[in-house]
Amino acid sequence: MLKPFERGTAIVAWIVALSAIAGVGALSGISVTVGASMLWLVACLMPPAVTLMVWRGAPPPTVAEILHSVDRRH
Repeated sequence: MLKPFERGTAIVAWIVALSAIAGVGALSGISVTVGASMLWLVACLMPPAVTLMVWRGAPPPTVAEILHSVDRRH
């Protein structure tokens, strides 16, 4: 079974993938303009930023977990 990704791993994988695509594009002779560079910068930074905002840590405890912890204290 697949292990869940960590945030850092997902962000690094995204940046490496886009950097590899940009490198292949530059080596194949695609012109690199300021507009294209800004587009690549936004494409590289926006998804990780959204991932950091959306991807939460551990889920909050369920009602059953809260009730079970109250029962164990007594």
